[in-house]
Amino acid sequence: QVQLVESGGGLVQPGGSLTLSCVASGFTFGSFSLRWYRQAPGKEREWVAGIGIGSNTYYADSVKGRFTISRDNEKNTGFLQMKSLKPEDTAVYYCNASPGGRDYWGQGTQVTVSS
Repeated sequence: QVQLVESGGGLVQPGGSLTLSCVASGFTFGSFSLRWYRQAPGKEREWVAGIGIGSNTYYADSVKGRFTISRDNEKNTGFLQMKSLKPEDTAVYYCNASPGGRDYWGQGTQVTVSS
């Protein structure tokens, strides 16, 4: 079955960096777009970044220039490199893909930006 498993979250100081990973299984990873979302406490889940089949990338204005999305189709893995982190980046981060037209989500990984 389709599975998405995120990892790489943690506690980081403002200005620090983290790289999140999303390992996919159960579908042809390279044939679908991959997206990252995040949800902060008390807020709606919001889209953060996306990468298409041809590795074209898209970013929310709030993270543009600080986050980089990438993918390794050989390893069925997506990445979200995050730099210059701010306290407002604190959230649970989820990866998302839609093979067969259905949305699949990972369990999420917590990112906390605090001094």
